[in-house]
Order: sequence, then C-alpha cells, then structure tokens
Amino acid sequence: MSTAVVVGNPKPASRTLVAATRLAEDLTGAPPELVVDLATVGAGLLAWDDEDVAALVERVGEVDTVVVACPTYKGTFTGLLKLFLDRFEARPRRAVAVPLMLGAGPGHALAPELGLRPVLTELGFTTTRGLYLIDSRYDDREASRDWLDQVRPVVAALTRA
Repeated sequence: MSTAVVVGNPKPASRTLVAATRLAEDLTGAPPELVVDLATVGAGLLAWDDEDVAALVERVGEVDTVVVACPTYKGTFTGLLKLFLDRFEARPRRAVAVPLMLGAGPGHALAPELGLRPVLTELGFTTTRGLYLIDSRYDDREASRDWLDQVRPVVAALTRA
C-alpha cells in the first residue's frame, strides 16, 4: 500500500507535518513514501504551468492513501492547501483521503468534516471521517487512538478493494 502526506501549514516542518506523518504510519504500519510539505514548495503553487507542482499532484493522485493535513485557519483549511488542491481535476480516484486538522481548542472540531472532507470528496477521493486534534497534543498517540481504532479497518478495506 502506497501512502502520501500533504501538509498545508505555511510553516515548514510544522507540528502539523509531524502529526500527519505519524497518523499515516499509524494507519498503514509504515512511513509514507511521499511527504509534501507545501510550505517548501514555493511560488510554483501560483503558476498553473509549474511542472514540479504538476508532478506532485500526479504522484499524490497515484497513491492508495493520502493524509491531507492542515491547521485550522478561520474555521477552515489554509489558502496554501487550497492552492494545491485546486490543481486536481475532479474525477474518480483510487486514493483514500484522510482529512486531518489541528486547532487550538475544541471550537473548530468539525472543521475537517465541514471544510476539508467535502473538497476532497469533490475531487474524487474516497474519504474517511476526518480527525481534529488539539494542537498541544499533536504528538500524543492517545489523542487519536479511538479514531484510529474505527478508521484503520476502513482504510485497510478500501485500499484492498
């Protein structure tokens, strides 16, 4: 099973990146083969003809599972992540997308479900229930244990199908 992580935090090497990478490992039992830290991609995200960004989009579209992660900004995902997602055609995809968002408190706990998951579904990904983590617990495996117990078998079944 091939796995990717896409992180839309404007800060490179962020807590969001750590949380997403760990979640991918916990879901699949192996580190992700592809990690896209959008903060390091640069101005190519603004150029529709950028070949490097097009290659990243293609590679993400070819994996079995992709964790799409972002901090919560104004109740939704970042513009940086939006720039990347806008590059995807809306068409059926084989990848299972896992929405992950981090935030300072429980007030935005539905952000992955109401903001990120519908966009991923529109782009043709099969999606799991989203995960919202309080950012102070970004590296605490206990914070996602119940969610993982429910979602891991779903991801495994979908990627085998």
